[in-house]
Amino acid sequence: MRVAVFAAAFLSASVAHAHAGHDDDLEQAPLKADEPSPSSVSLPTFTPTTLKAPFLEQFTDDWETRWQKSHAKKETDGTTEEEWQYVGNWAVEEPHVFKGMEGDKGLVIKDKAAHHAISAKFPKPIDNKDNTLVVQYEVKLQNGLECGGAYMKLLQDNKALHAEEFSNASPYIIMFGPDKCGATNKVHFIFRHKNPKNGEYEEKHLKSPPLARTGKLTTLYTLYVHPNQTFQMLIDGNEVKEGSLLEDFNPPVNPEKEIDDPEDSKPEDWVDNARIPDPDAKKPDDWDEDAPFQIVDEEAEKPADWLDDEPAMVPDPEAEKPEDWDDEEDGDWIPPMVPNPKCDEVSGCGKWEPPMKRNPDYKGKWSAPYIDNPDYKGPWKPRKIPNPAWFEDLTPANFEPMGAIGFEIWTMQNDILFDNIYIGHSVADAEALRGETFDVKQPVEKAQEDATKPKKEDKPKSPMDLSFMEDPMLYIREKVDLFVTLFQKDPIEAIKFVPEVAGGIGAIFVTILALIVAAVSSTSRSAAPQVKEAAKKAKEAAAESKDKAAEATATGTEKAKGEASKRVTRSQDS
Repeated sequence: MRVAVFAAAFLSASVAHAHAGHDDDLEQAPLKADEPSPSSVSLPTFTPTTLKAPFLEQFTDDWETRWQKSHAKKETDGTTEEEWQYVGNWAVEEPHVFKGMEGDKGLVIKDKAAHHAISAKFPKPIDNKDNTLVVQYEVKLQNGLECGGAYMKLLQDNKALHAEEFSNASPYIIMFGPDKCGATNKVHFIFRHKNPKNGEYEEKHLKSPPLARTGKLTTLYTLYVHPNQTFQMLIDGNEVKEGSLLEDFNPPVNPEKEIDDPEDSKPEDWVDNARIPDPDAKKPDDWDEDAPFQIVDEEAEKPADWLDDEPAMVPDPEAEKPEDWDDEEDGDWIPPMVPNPKCDEVSGCGKWEPPMKRNPDYKGKWSAPYIDNPDYKGPWKPRKIPNPAWFEDLTPANFEPMGAIGFEIWTMQNDILFDNIYIGHSVADAEALRGETFDVKQPVEKAQEDATKPKKEDKPKSPMDLSFMEDPMLYIREKVDLFVTLFQKDPIEAIKFVPEVAGGIGAIFVTILALIVAAVSSTSRSAAPQVKEAAKKAKEAAAESKDKAAEATATGTEKAKGEASKRVTRSQDS
Protein backbone atom coordinates (compact mmCIF):
# COMPACT_ATOMS: atom_id res chain seq x y z
CA MET A 1 0.00 0.00 0.00
CA ARG A 2 2.81 2.40 0.94
CA VAL A 3 4.64 1.77 -2.32
CA ALA A 4 1.46 2.20 -4.35
CA VAL A 5 0.73 5.59 -2.76
CA PHE A 6 4.32 6.73 -3.42
CA ALA A 7 4.11 5.57 -7.01
CA ALA A 8 0.86 7.44 -7.61
CA ALA A 9 2.29 10.64 -6.12
CA PHE A 10 5.50 10.25 -8.10
CA LEU A 11 3.47 9.69 -11.27
CA SER A 12 1.31 12.83 -10.84
CA ALA A 13 4.31 15.00 -9.88
CA SER A 14 6.27 13.87 -12.91
CA VAL A 15 3.43 14.61 -15.31
CA ALA A 16 2.86 18.04 -13.75
CA HIS A 17 6.57 18.80 -14.06
CA ALA A 18 6.51 17.74 -17.68
CA HIS A 19 3.79 20.32 -18.46
CA ALA A 20 5.36 23.08 -16.34
CA GLY A 21 8.88 22.68 -17.67
CA HIS A 22 8.02 22.14 -21.33
CA ASP A 23 8.04 25.81 -22.31
CA ASP A 24 11.37 26.35 -20.58
CA ASP A 25 12.85 23.38 -22.42
CA LEU A 26 11.75 24.88 -25.71
CA GLU A 27 13.29 28.26 -24.78
CA GLN A 28 16.61 26.63 -23.86
CA ALA A 29 16.78 24.57 -27.02
CA PRO A 30 20.16 24.72 -28.81
CA LEU A 31 20.62 27.29 -31.54
CA LYS A 32 20.03 26.16 -35.09
CA ALA A 33 22.91 26.11 -37.52
CA ASP A 34 21.82 29.35 -39.18
CA GLU A 35 21.29 31.25 -35.89
CA PRO A 36 24.13 33.49 -34.56
CA SER A 37 25.82 32.61 -31.28
CA PRO A 38 26.09 35.31 -28.57
CA SER A 39 29.75 35.91 -29.46
CA SER A 40 28.92 36.58 -33.12
CA VAL A 41 26.11 39.08 -32.48
CA SER A 42 26.93 42.38 -34.19
CA LEU A 43 28.15 45.22 -31.96
CA PRO A 44 26.52 48.64 -31.78
CA THR A 45 28.24 51.14 -34.04
CA PHE A 46 29.96 54.26 -32.73
CA THR A 47 28.49 57.57 -33.85
CA PRO A 48 30.18 60.82 -32.83
CA THR A 49 28.07 62.85 -30.45
CA THR A 50 26.40 66.12 -31.42
CA LEU A 51 26.73 67.44 -27.87
CA LYS A 52 28.82 70.54 -27.31
CA ALA A 53 31.08 71.36 -24.39
CA PRO A 54 34.09 73.52 -23.53
CA PHE A 55 36.11 70.35 -24.14
CA LEU A 56 34.71 67.06 -25.46
CA GLU A 57 37.01 64.39 -26.88
CA GLN A 58 36.05 61.09 -28.52
CA PHE A 59 39.36 60.55 -30.38
CA THR A 60 38.03 60.77 -33.89
CA ASP A 61 40.40 60.71 -36.89
CA ASP A 62 41.55 64.31 -36.40
CA TRP A 63 42.65 63.74 -32.80
CA GLU A 64 46.31 64.55 -33.54
CA THR A 65 45.37 68.15 -34.33
CA ARG A 66 44.40 68.55 -30.66
CA TRP A 67 46.82 66.31 -28.74
CA GLN A 68 50.58 66.76 -28.41
CA LYS A 69 52.94 64.10 -27.07
CA SER A 70 55.52 65.40 -24.61
CA HIS A 71 59.25 64.74 -24.91
CA ALA A 72 60.23 66.64 -21.79
CA LYS A 73 62.37 65.23 -19.01
CA LYS A 74 60.65 64.26 -15.79
CA GLU A 75 61.58 66.56 -12.93
CA THR A 76 63.09 64.67 -9.97
CA ASP A 77 63.24 65.57 -6.29
CA GLY A 78 67.02 65.76 -6.25
CA THR A 79 67.54 62.46 -4.43
CA THR A 80 68.69 60.71 -7.60
CA GLU A 81 70.93 61.69 -10.47
CA GLU A 82 69.01 59.51 -12.89
CA GLU A 83 66.98 61.45 -15.44
CA TRP A 84 63.61 60.23 -16.65
CA GLN A 85 62.20 61.14 -20.02
CA TYR A 86 58.69 60.70 -21.33
CA VAL A 87 59.46 58.04 -23.94
CA GLY A 88 56.22 56.07 -23.65
CA ASN A 89 54.27 55.74 -26.88
CA TRP A 90 50.60 56.60 -27.41
CA ALA A 91 48.11 55.38 -30.01
CA VAL A 92 44.46 55.84 -30.82
CA GLU A 93 42.80 52.50 -31.51
CA GLU A 94 39.84 50.30 -30.71
CA PRO A 95 40.05 48.06 -27.64
CA HIS A 96 41.13 44.46 -28.12
CA VAL A 97 39.64 43.21 -24.81
CA PHE A 98 35.84 43.08 -24.40
CA LYS A 99 35.14 45.41 -27.30
CA GLY A 100 31.73 46.97 -26.70
CA MET A 101 31.19 49.17 -29.74
CA GLU A 102 32.29 49.00 -33.37
CA GLY A 103 34.46 51.92 -34.47
CA ASP A 104 34.85 53.37 -30.96
CA LYS A 105 38.52 54.37 -30.57
CA GLY A 106 40.35 55.66 -27.53
CA LEU A 107 43.74 57.00 -26.48
CA VAL A 108 45.95 54.06 -25.46
CA ILE A 109 49.17 53.79 -23.42
CA LYS A 110 51.34 51.39 -25.41
CA ASP A 111 54.40 50.66 -23.26
CA LYS A 112 54.96 48.93 -19.94
CA ALA A 113 57.13 50.43 -17.21
CA ALA A 114 57.57 53.71 -19.09
CA HIS A 115 56.79 57.36 -18.45
CA HIS A 116 54.01 58.70 -20.66
CA ALA A 117 52.88 62.31 -21.10
CA ILE A 118 50.41 63.83 -23.54
CA SER A 119 48.17 66.88 -23.38
CA ALA A 120 45.59 68.90 -25.33
CA LYS A 121 44.89 72.62 -25.01
CA PHE A 122 41.34 73.79 -24.58
CA PRO A 123 39.86 75.98 -27.36
CA LYS A 124 39.64 78.65 -24.66
CA PRO A 125 40.34 78.60 -20.90
CA ILE A 126 37.70 76.94 -18.74
CA ASP A 127 36.65 79.10 -15.81
CA ASN A 128 34.06 77.63 -13.48
CA LYS A 129 33.71 80.64 -11.17
CA ASP A 130 30.19 80.53 -9.69
CA ASN A 131 29.43 77.58 -11.97
CA THR A 132 29.40 73.79 -11.73
CA LEU A 133 32.49 72.00 -12.99
CA VAL A 134 31.88 68.60 -14.60
CA VAL A 135 34.78 66.25 -15.34
CA GLN A 136 34.00 62.84 -16.86
CA TYR A 137 35.99 60.25 -18.76
CA GLU A 138 36.22 56.52 -19.43
CA VAL A 139 39.10 54.26 -18.42
CA LYS A 140 39.55 50.74 -19.78
CA LEU A 141 42.32 48.67 -18.14
CA GLN A 142 42.75 46.02 -20.82
CA ASN A 143 45.55 44.32 -18.88
CA GLY A 144 44.28 45.19 -15.43
CA LEU A 145 46.18 47.51 -13.11
CA GLU A 146 48.77 46.23 -10.64
CA CYS A 147 50.95 49.31 -10.29
CA GLY A 148 50.33 52.60 -12.02
CA GLY A 149 47.98 55.50 -12.53
CA ALA A 150 45.15 56.26 -14.93
CA TYR A 151 44.31 59.75 -13.73
CA MET A 152 44.05 63.04 -15.62
CA LYS A 153 45.23 66.55 -14.81
CA LEU A 154 43.49 69.80 -15.64
CA LEU A 155 46.39 72.19 -16.17
CA GLN A 156 46.60 75.78 -15.02
CA ASP A 157 46.14 78.28 -17.82
CA ASN A 158 49.31 80.34 -18.25
CA LYS A 159 51.57 81.69 -20.97
CA ALA A 160 54.16 78.98 -20.27
CA LEU A 161 51.72 76.18 -21.12
CA HIS A 162 53.59 74.38 -23.90
CA ALA A 163 52.24 70.95 -24.71
CA GLU A 164 55.59 69.60 -25.90
CA GLU A 165 57.08 70.51 -22.49
CA PHE A 166 54.26 69.04 -20.40
CA SER A 167 55.68 67.13 -17.40
CA ASN A 168 55.10 66.33 -13.75
CA ALA A 169 56.29 69.85 -12.96
CA SER A 170 53.58 71.50 -15.04
CA PRO A 171 51.21 73.30 -12.63
CA TYR A 172 47.75 71.78 -12.49
CA ILE A 173 44.49 72.81 -10.88
CA ILE A 174 42.75 69.43 -10.51
CA MET A 175 44.01 65.85 -10.54
CA PHE A 176 41.28 63.25 -10.81
CA GLY A 177 41.17 59.50 -11.48
CA PRO A 178 42.28 56.01 -10.41
CA ASP A 179 45.69 55.08 -9.02
CA LYS A 180 46.84 51.69 -7.71
CA CYS A 181 50.15 50.24 -6.59
CA GLY A 182 50.59 47.70 -3.83
CA ALA A 183 48.41 48.61 -0.87
CA THR A 184 47.48 51.95 -2.47
CA ASN A 185 44.15 51.85 -4.29
CA LYS A 186 42.21 55.08 -4.63
CA VAL A 187 40.43 57.48 -6.93
CA HIS A 188 42.34 60.72 -6.57
CA PHE A 189 40.64 64.08 -6.20
CA ILE A 190 43.32 66.69 -5.54
CA PHE A 191 43.03 70.40 -6.15
CA ARG A 192 45.74 73.03 -5.85
CA HIS A 193 44.69 76.02 -3.80
CA LYS A 194 46.38 79.42 -3.84
CA ASN A 195 47.07 81.13 -0.54
CA PRO A 196 45.64 84.65 -1.01
CA LYS A 197 48.18 86.10 1.45
CA ASN A 198 51.49 84.78 0.19
CA GLY A 199 50.51 83.50 -3.26
CA GLU A 200 51.82 79.98 -2.60
CA TYR A 201 49.97 76.90 -3.83
CA GLU A 202 49.15 73.87 -1.71
CA GLU A 203 47.69 70.51 -2.72
CA LYS A 204 44.45 69.56 -0.99
CA HIS A 205 43.90 65.79 -0.93
CA LEU A 206 40.49 64.18 -0.47
CA LYS A 207 40.19 62.29 2.80
CA SER A 208 39.11 58.61 2.51
CA PRO A 209 38.88 58.47 -1.29
CA PRO A 210 36.89 55.61 -2.88
CA LEU A 211 38.58 52.51 -4.32
CA ALA A 212 39.46 52.38 -7.99
CA ARG A 213 37.99 49.72 -10.27
CA THR A 214 40.72 47.43 -11.61
CA GLY A 215 38.77 45.08 -13.89
CA LYS A 216 39.01 45.01 -17.69
CA LEU A 217 35.60 46.50 -18.40
CA THR A 218 35.19 50.16 -19.25
CA THR A 219 34.80 52.27 -16.09
CA LEU A 220 33.25 55.73 -16.12
CA TYR A 221 34.65 58.26 -13.64
CA THR A 222 32.68 61.45 -13.00
CA LEU A 223 33.35 64.46 -10.78
CA TYR A 224 30.92 67.30 -10.04
CA VAL A 225 32.12 70.40 -8.16
CA HIS A 226 29.24 72.71 -7.31
CA PRO A 227 29.35 76.47 -6.60
CA ASN A 228 28.05 75.79 -3.06
CA GLN A 229 31.50 74.24 -2.30
CA THR A 230 30.26 70.65 -2.38
CA PHE A 231 31.39 67.83 -4.66
CA GLN A 232 30.20 64.42 -5.86
CA MET A 233 32.19 61.52 -7.26
CA LEU A 234 30.47 58.87 -9.38
CA ILE A 235 31.71 55.56 -10.78
CA ASP A 236 29.70 54.05 -13.62
CA GLY A 237 26.99 56.63 -12.95
CA ASN A 238 26.61 55.69 -9.26
CA GLU A 239 27.59 58.09 -6.48
CA VAL A 240 30.48 56.76 -4.38
CA LYS A 241 31.55 59.90 -2.49
CA GLU A 242 30.19 63.34 -1.65
CA GLY A 243 31.33 66.07 0.65
CA SER A 244 32.59 69.63 1.10
CA LEU A 245 35.73 71.29 -0.20
CA LEU A 246 35.93 73.15 3.12
CA GLU A 247 35.69 70.09 5.37
CA ASP A 248 36.80 66.89 3.61
CA PHE A 249 40.32 67.71 2.41
CA ASN A 250 43.71 67.51 4.02
CA PRO A 251 45.28 69.90 4.75
CA PRO A 252 42.16 72.06 5.15
CA VAL A 253 41.61 74.99 2.81
CA ASN A 254 41.55 77.58 5.60
CA PRO A 255 44.15 77.68 8.40
CA GLU A 256 43.27 78.08 12.08
CA LYS A 257 42.47 81.63 13.25
CA GLU A 258 44.69 81.18 16.30
CA ILE A 259 47.95 79.33 16.80
CA ASP A 260 50.17 78.48 19.76
CA ASP A 261 52.52 81.30 20.71
CA PRO A 262 55.97 79.97 19.71
CA GLU A 263 57.60 82.27 22.31
CA ASP A 264 55.53 81.05 25.26
CA SER A 265 57.13 78.49 27.62
CA LYS A 266 56.01 76.57 30.68
CA PRO A 267 56.77 78.35 34.01
CA GLU A 268 59.28 76.61 36.24
CA ASP A 269 56.79 76.42 39.13
CA TRP A 270 54.04 74.90 37.00
CA VAL A 271 52.67 71.74 38.66
CA ASP A 272 51.38 69.21 36.17
CA ASN A 273 51.44 66.07 38.37
CA ALA A 274 47.82 65.19 39.08
CA ARG A 275 48.64 62.77 41.95
CA ILE A 276 51.48 62.57 44.47
CA PRO A 277 52.52 60.22 47.32
CA ASP A 278 50.71 61.11 50.55
CA PRO A 279 53.30 63.10 52.57
CA ASP A 280 51.49 62.33 55.85
CA ALA A 281 51.43 58.56 55.36
CA LYS A 282 53.70 56.38 57.56
CA LYS A 283 54.77 52.76 57.33
CA PRO A 284 52.85 50.53 59.80
CA ASP A 285 54.92 49.10 62.68
CA ASP A 286 54.12 45.51 61.71
CA TRP A 287 55.22 46.00 58.08
CA ASP A 288 58.05 43.53 57.43
CA GLU A 289 59.88 44.57 54.29
CA ASP A 290 62.37 41.69 54.68
CA ALA A 291 59.81 38.88 54.61
CA PRO A 292 60.61 36.54 51.65
CA PHE A 293 58.22 36.14 48.73
CA GLN A 294 58.29 32.30 49.07
CA ILE A 295 58.81 29.91 51.96
CA VAL A 296 59.21 26.13 52.32
CA ASP A 297 55.94 24.23 52.44
CA GLU A 298 56.29 22.47 55.79
CA GLU A 299 53.06 20.52 55.27
CA ALA A 300 54.21 18.82 52.06
CA GLU A 301 54.89 15.07 52.17
CA LYS A 302 57.14 13.00 49.96
CA PRO A 303 55.10 10.92 47.44
CA ALA A 304 55.00 7.19 48.20
CA ASP A 305 56.43 6.26 44.78
CA TRP A 306 59.38 8.64 44.97
CA LEU A 307 62.65 6.86 44.02
CA ASP A 308 65.38 8.26 46.29
CA ASP A 309 68.14 6.03 44.90
CA GLU A 310 67.46 6.76 41.23
CA PRO A 311 69.27 9.71 39.60
CA ALA A 312 67.27 12.10 37.44
CA MET A 313 69.78 11.76 34.56
CA VAL A 314 71.59 8.62 33.36
CA PRO A 315 74.09 7.86 30.59
CA ASP A 316 72.44 7.21 27.26
CA PRO A 317 72.47 3.39 26.89
CA GLU A 318 72.16 3.67 23.10
CA ALA A 319 75.08 6.07 22.65
CA GLU A 320 78.26 4.68 21.03
CA LYS A 321 81.75 6.05 21.09
CA PRO A 322 82.62 7.60 17.71
CA GLU A 323 85.03 5.57 15.60
CA ASP A 324 87.47 8.47 15.30
CA TRP A 325 87.60 9.07 19.06
CA ASP A 326 91.21 9.09 20.34
CA ASP A 327 91.39 8.47 24.11
CA GLU A 328 94.92 9.89 24.33
CA GLU A 329 94.01 13.13 22.57
CA ASP A 330 90.32 13.43 23.39
CA GLY A 331 90.36 11.93 26.85
CA ASP A 332 88.05 9.25 28.21
CA TRP A 333 84.83 9.07 26.22
CA ILE A 334 81.75 9.67 28.34
CA PRO A 335 78.30 8.95 26.87
CA PRO A 336 75.80 11.85 26.91
CA MET A 337 73.25 12.00 29.71
CA VAL A 338 69.52 11.51 29.11
CA PRO A 339 66.48 11.68 31.44
CA ASN A 340 66.11 8.55 33.54
CA PRO A 341 63.20 6.58 31.99
CA LYS A 342 62.36 5.14 35.42
CA CYS A 343 61.50 8.62 36.64
CA ASP A 344 58.83 9.04 33.97
CA GLU A 345 56.65 6.40 35.63
CA VAL A 346 56.76 7.87 39.15
CA SER A 347 56.48 11.25 40.88
CA GLY A 348 60.23 11.84 40.82
CA CYS A 349 63.78 10.65 41.53
CA GLY A 350 66.78 11.64 43.65
CA LYS A 351 66.85 13.49 46.92
CA TRP A 352 63.36 14.73 47.79
CA GLU A 353 62.93 18.25 49.15
CA PRO A 354 59.67 19.94 50.10
CA PRO A 355 58.48 22.50 47.52
CA MET A 356 58.26 26.26 48.03
CA LYS A 357 54.99 28.14 48.44
CA ARG A 358 53.95 31.82 48.50
CA ASN A 359 54.61 33.52 51.85
CA PRO A 360 51.27 34.72 53.27
CA ASP A 361 53.18 37.38 55.30
CA TYR A 362 54.96 38.86 52.29
CA LYS A 363 54.23 42.58 51.79
CA GLY A 364 57.25 43.85 49.89
CA LYS A 365 58.74 47.31 49.98
CA TRP A 366 56.47 49.84 51.63
CA SER A 367 55.51 53.02 49.74
CA ALA A 368 53.13 55.81 50.58
CA PRO A 369 49.71 55.70 48.84
CA TYR A 370 48.95 58.32 46.19
CA ILE A 371 46.53 61.20 46.74
CA ASP A 372 45.26 64.07 44.57
CA ASN A 373 47.85 66.83 44.28
CA PRO A 374 46.40 69.99 45.89
CA ASP A 375 48.79 72.16 43.80
CA TYR A 376 47.90 70.53 40.46
CA LYS A 377 47.22 73.08 37.70
CA GLY A 378 46.51 70.75 34.80
CA PRO A 379 48.42 70.12 31.55
CA TRP A 380 50.31 73.16 30.42
CA LYS A 381 49.46 74.62 27.01
CA PRO A 382 51.03 77.63 25.35
CA ARG A 383 48.82 80.64 25.02
CA LYS A 384 47.02 81.30 21.74
CA ILE A 385 47.81 84.25 19.52
CA PRO A 386 46.21 85.41 16.26
CA ASN A 387 47.56 83.46 13.30
CA PRO A 388 49.51 85.95 11.18
CA ALA A 389 49.02 83.66 8.14
CA TRP A 390 45.28 83.31 8.65
CA PHE A 391 42.89 83.85 5.78
CA GLU A 392 39.39 82.70 4.99
CA ASP A 393 38.44 81.51 1.53
CA LEU A 394 34.79 80.51 1.55
CA THR A 395 34.69 79.79 -2.20
CA PRO A 396 37.53 77.37 -2.99
CA ALA A 397 35.35 75.88 -5.77
CA ASN A 398 36.13 78.98 -7.82
CA PHE A 399 39.19 77.35 -9.30
CA GLU A 400 41.69 79.30 -11.34
CA PRO A 401 41.19 79.09 -15.11
CA MET A 402 42.27 75.81 -16.67
CA GLY A 403 43.92 75.81 -20.10
CA ALA A 404 44.56 72.17 -20.97
CA ILE A 405 44.10 68.52 -20.07
CA GLY A 406 47.02 66.16 -19.64
CA PHE A 407 47.79 62.51 -18.89
CA GLU A 408 51.16 62.25 -17.14
CA ILE A 409 51.51 58.63 -16.09
CA TRP A 410 53.93 55.89 -15.13
CA THR A 411 52.52 52.39 -15.13
CA MET A 412 53.61 48.75 -15.17
CA GLN A 413 50.62 47.77 -17.36
CA ASN A 414 50.15 48.88 -20.94
CA ASP A 415 47.01 49.16 -23.11
CA ILE A 416 45.24 51.52 -20.69
CA LEU A 417 42.58 53.23 -22.80
CA PHE A 418 40.96 56.65 -22.26
CA ASP A 419 37.84 57.77 -24.08
CA ASN A 420 34.79 60.06 -24.13
CA ILE A 421 36.26 62.92 -22.13
CA TYR A 422 33.81 65.63 -21.09
CA ILE A 423 34.91 68.81 -19.30
CA GLY A 424 32.31 71.51 -18.92
CA HIS A 425 29.45 72.77 -16.80
CA SER A 426 26.37 70.71 -17.73
CA VAL A 427 25.47 67.69 -15.63
CA ALA A 428 22.66 66.91 -18.11
CA ASP A 429 25.04 66.86 -21.08
CA ALA A 430 27.51 64.63 -19.25
CA GLU A 431 24.69 62.19 -18.45
CA ALA A 432 23.53 62.36 -22.09
CA LEU A 433 27.05 61.50 -23.29
CA ARG A 434 27.10 58.60 -20.85
CA GLY A 435 23.83 57.38 -22.35
CA GLU A 436 25.25 57.51 -25.88
CA THR A 437 28.50 55.72 -25.04
CA PHE A 438 29.07 54.01 -21.70
CA ASP A 439 25.49 52.84 -21.17
CA VAL A 440 25.50 51.27 -24.65
CA LYS A 441 28.81 49.44 -24.45
CA GLN A 442 28.71 48.35 -20.77
CA PRO A 443 26.12 45.54 -21.14
CA VAL A 444 27.88 44.29 -24.29
CA GLU A 445 31.24 44.16 -22.52
CA LYS A 446 29.69 42.51 -19.47
CA ALA A 447 28.11 39.80 -21.64
CA GLN A 448 31.48 39.10 -23.25
CA GLU A 449 33.15 38.91 -19.86
CA ASP A 450 30.51 36.51 -18.56
CA ALA A 451 30.97 34.32 -21.64
CA THR A 452 34.70 33.98 -20.96
CA LYS A 453 34.36 33.02 -17.32
CA PRO A 454 35.14 29.33 -16.75
CA LYS A 455 32.02 27.32 -16.14
CA LYS A 456 31.79 25.29 -12.99
CA GLU A 457 32.52 21.65 -13.71
CA ASP A 458 29.47 19.50 -13.32
CA LYS A 459 30.07 17.39 -10.28
CA PRO A 460 28.80 13.80 -10.52
CA LYS A 461 25.53 13.52 -8.72
CA SER A 462 24.76 10.79 -6.27
CA PRO A 463 21.81 8.56 -7.21
CA MET A 464 19.69 10.24 -4.52
CA ASP A 465 20.26 13.69 -6.14
CA LEU A 466 19.23 12.69 -9.66
CA SER A 467 16.08 14.03 -11.27
CA PHE A 468 13.92 11.83 -13.46
CA MET A 469 13.07 14.70 -15.81
CA GLU A 470 16.73 15.60 -16.39
CA ASP A 471 17.63 12.18 -17.75
CA PRO A 472 15.08 9.34 -17.43
CA MET A 473 17.49 6.61 -18.57
CA LEU A 474 20.23 7.66 -16.15
CA TYR A 475 17.70 8.02 -13.34
CA ILE A 476 16.35 4.48 -13.78
CA ARG A 477 19.76 2.90 -14.26
CA GLU A 478 21.34 4.55 -11.23
CA LYS A 479 18.37 3.83 -8.96
CA VAL A 480 18.34 0.15 -9.88
CA ASP A 481 22.13 -0.17 -9.55
CA LEU A 482 21.90 1.37 -6.10
CA PHE A 483 19.08 -0.99 -5.15
CA VAL A 484 21.06 -4.04 -6.36
CA THR A 485 24.18 -2.99 -4.45
CA LEU A 486 22.28 -2.44 -1.22
CA PHE A 487 20.15 -5.56 -1.61
CA GLN A 488 23.17 -7.83 -1.84
CA LYS A 489 24.34 -6.54 1.54
CA ASP A 490 21.05 -6.04 3.34
CA PRO A 491 17.69 -6.67 1.59
CA ILE A 492 15.66 -4.87 4.27
CA GLU A 493 17.78 -1.68 4.05
CA ALA A 494 17.60 -1.76 0.24
CA ILE A 495 13.79 -1.79 0.33
CA LYS A 496 13.76 1.04 2.86
CA PHE A 497 16.34 3.16 1.02
CA VAL A 498 15.13 2.68 -2.57
CA PRO A 499 11.43 1.79 -2.26
CA GLU A 500 10.59 2.88 -5.82
CA VAL A 501 12.61 -0.02 -7.25
CA ALA A 502 11.36 -2.52 -4.66
CA GLY A 503 7.78 -1.67 -5.53
CA GLY A 504 8.19 -2.30 -9.22
CA ILE A 505 8.62 1.36 -10.06
CA GLY A 506 10.37 0.41 -13.23
CA ALA A 507 6.99 -0.28 -14.81
CA ILE A 508 5.67 3.07 -13.58
CA PHE A 509 8.62 4.82 -15.24
CA VAL A 510 7.35 3.53 -18.57
CA THR A 511 3.85 4.79 -17.80
CA ILE A 512 5.22 8.20 -16.86
CA LEU A 513 7.13 8.42 -20.09
CA ALA A 514 3.98 7.56 -22.02
CA LEU A 515 2.11 10.36 -20.29
CA ILE A 516 4.97 12.76 -20.95
CA VAL A 517 4.86 11.84 -24.61
CA ALA A 518 1.13 12.57 -24.68
CA ALA A 519 1.52 15.87 -22.82
CA VAL A 520 4.40 17.06 -24.98
CA SER A 521 2.71 15.95 -28.18
CA SER A 522 -0.40 17.96 -27.38
CA THR A 523 1.72 21.08 -26.94
CA SER A 524 4.33 20.73 -29.64
CA ARG A 525 4.12 18.05 -32.32
CA SER A 526 7.59 18.97 -33.52
CA ALA A 527 9.09 17.52 -30.34
CA ALA A 528 7.19 14.18 -30.62
CA PRO A 529 9.89 12.12 -32.43
CA GLN A 530 12.56 13.04 -29.89
CA VAL A 531 10.29 12.29 -26.93
CA LYS A 532 9.14 8.99 -28.41
CA GLU A 533 12.72 7.97 -28.95
CA ALA A 534 13.55 8.90 -25.34
CA ALA A 535 10.51 6.93 -24.14
CA LYS A 536 11.59 3.89 -26.15
CA LYS A 537 15.10 4.00 -24.66
CA ALA A 538 13.73 4.56 -21.17
CA LYS A 539 11.37 1.59 -21.58
CA GLU A 540 14.26 -0.63 -22.65
CA ALA A 541 16.33 0.61 -19.69
CA ALA A 542 13.39 -0.01 -17.35
CA ALA A 543 12.97 -3.57 -18.60
CA GLU A 544 16.69 -4.23 -18.22
CA SER A 545 16.71 -2.69 -14.75
CA LYS A 546 13.62 -4.68 -13.75
CA ASP A 547 15.40 -7.91 -14.71
CA LYS A 548 18.40 -6.85 -12.67
CA ALA A 549 16.20 -6.07 -9.70
CA ALA A 550 14.44 -9.46 -9.96
CA GLU A 551 17.73 -11.28 -10.23
CA ALA A 552 19.15 -9.32 -7.29
CA THR A 553 16.03 -9.98 -5.26
CA ALA A 554 16.28 -13.74 -5.87
CA THR A 555 19.99 -13.75 -5.12
CA GLY A 556 19.50 -11.63 -2.06
CA THR A 557 16.66 -13.82 -0.83
CA GLU A 558 18.73 -16.99 -1.21
CA LYS A 559 21.61 -15.28 0.49
CA ALA A 560 19.34 -14.17 3.34
CA LYS A 561 18.00 -17.74 3.70
CA GLY A 562 21.54 -19.06 3.82
CA GLU A 563 22.52 -16.59 6.51
CA ALA A 564 19.42 -17.49 8.52
CA SER A 565 20.20 -21.22 8.18
CA LYS A 566 23.75 -20.64 9.41
CA ARG A 567 22.51 -18.73 12.43
CA VAL A 568 20.04 -21.56 13.33
CA THR A 569 22.71 -24.23 12.94
CA ARG A 570 25.17 -22.36 15.11
CA SER A 571 22.54 -21.85 17.84
CA GLN A 572 21.72 -25.54 17.84
CA ASP A 573 25.38 -26.50 18.03
CA SER A 574 25.85 -24.25 20.99
